[in-house]
Amino acid sequence: MRTVAVAFLCSALAALVLTPLVRALARHVGAIDHALTSRKIHGRPVPRLGGVGIVAAFYAPILGLLVADSALGRIFYADEARAVGLIAGGLVIALLGLYDDAYGSGAAIKFTVQFAVAGLMYWLGFRVDQIATPLGSIALGWLGIPFTLFWIVGVMNAMNLIDGLDGLAGGVALIAVITTFVIAMQGGQVLTMLYMAALAGALAGFLRYNFNPASIFMGDTGSMFLGFVLATSSIQTNQKSSTAVAMLIPIVALGLPIGDTLLSITRRAVRGVPLFHSDRGHIHHRLLALGLSHRMAVLLLYALCAVLGATAVLMTRASGLQTVAFLAGILVLALLLLTWVGYIKLGSTERLLKERKRNLEMRTGIRSIGERLRTATDPREVWEAVKAAAPVLEASCVELRLAVQDGPEKTTTSWSTGFDEAGPELFRARYSLLGERPDEGMVEFGWTDGRTLVDRDTEIAIELLCEHVITALQRLESGKGSSNDSRQDNVVRFKR
Repeated sequence: MRTVAVAFLCSALAALVLTPLVRALARHVGAIDHALTSRKIHGRPVPRLGGVGIVAAFYAPILGLLVADSALGRIFYADEARAVGLIAGGLVIALLGLYDDAYGSGAAIKFTVQFAVAGLMYWLGFRVDQIATPLGSIALGWLGIPFTLFWIVGVMNAMNLIDGLDGLAGGVALIAVITTFVIAMQGGQVLTMLYMAALAGALAGFLRYNFNPASIFMGDTGSMFLGFVLATSSIQTNQKSSTAVAMLIPIVALGLPIGDTLLSITRRAVRGVPLFHSDRGHIHHRLLALGLSHRMAVLLLYALCAVLGATAVLMTRASGLQTVAFLAGILVLALLLLTWVGYIKLGSTERLLKERKRNLEMRTGIRSIGERLRTATDPREVWEAVKAAAPVLEASCVELRLAVQDGPEKTTTSWSTGFDEAGPELFRARYSLLGERPDEGMVEFGWTDGRTLVDRDTEIAIELLCEHVITALQRLESGKGSSNDSRQDNVVRFKR
């Protein structure tokens, strides 16, 4: 326990010292969350590389103790492949998150790397071979492979999705870490206890700067790394557990991020919006809509996670009947929460069908414009395609601004239609082509139908349009979209 306590204190101190340095670095390199979409609630630019401090603070005491503590080293090398695999896999996931925070990465890149790392962890022995229930165990056989992969990847992305309020993901992860630590301590799993102590210290130090009002965000670097360590550690812990419901325990402990993720996927599928575009329908958004303050919403969700964590610990000692009672209680609590925040509403079917029809029509229209952009041969054709998006988005005005290289000089060129004729009721909304990373390129739409904001569904359609524009501009820059007789001295310069 002394070694574990040292790991906690060292990682907490490291996080306290490193986080302000990372914050200054993020500001210097421009790694800033600019809150450019309606789903963002912080309303001001905030550095987003805080996960770098969490990762560094986590590894510092572990690597130090492995060198200085021979007893710990023997435990480490007794299962060297899995121990090294967890450390190396965590670094790969952290680097993936860092790339996404700095430059942005699409879902394809994220999932490719995540599944590759998850596959490596399965090969190293982090496996879910059976699911134990109060009624008996179910051997998964070859299904254990996809179950393990989806568990690791799912928890990583669940932690990423829950990162929507200051301090929320860090606090939720800290409670899950404490739960995993207690379960590992009951089973005498010293190495897992060390990992959890180091991660708890890193989170505790980071939350000093991340709790509302946050001066730094953990970003994908932190959220995906936390999800990876929690997912793999829970497999390790429950592989050695003698409880009759081993795999249910981490599911309960991580019930909030897992449940919120499943709700998000279901909600987006039903409403006809892309599954991987964020919205304002998460549980924490619903709590804010009910009138709770930022801090009160976070503290309420902390309390919910604490209840789930305590239930998970109790389940390690529970009989089959007691486990059923615990699960029934969790189900009732979940239904009450979902009803309170507005997920379960009677008579909402007609509204959902209308929203789904509208969203599918917008996606179809934007997809058609994307096809036009794939064959665009110059910036003017890009503009004509963007202009055609206005009626799809029910807008009456549109402007496109691009950074254009004209000889040795880079200038800004723009096209616009409709704004001069619009009346005083005009509502304008501007979007960077880089999404949350502003640059010279942007698209702006205007509406004269009396609206005073842009709903999130329309924003998602605009984000899809911007992705198509980005692809077209990158293709033009590389010269692939130019015809043989086209001029080469007016090429769009666009870097993601």
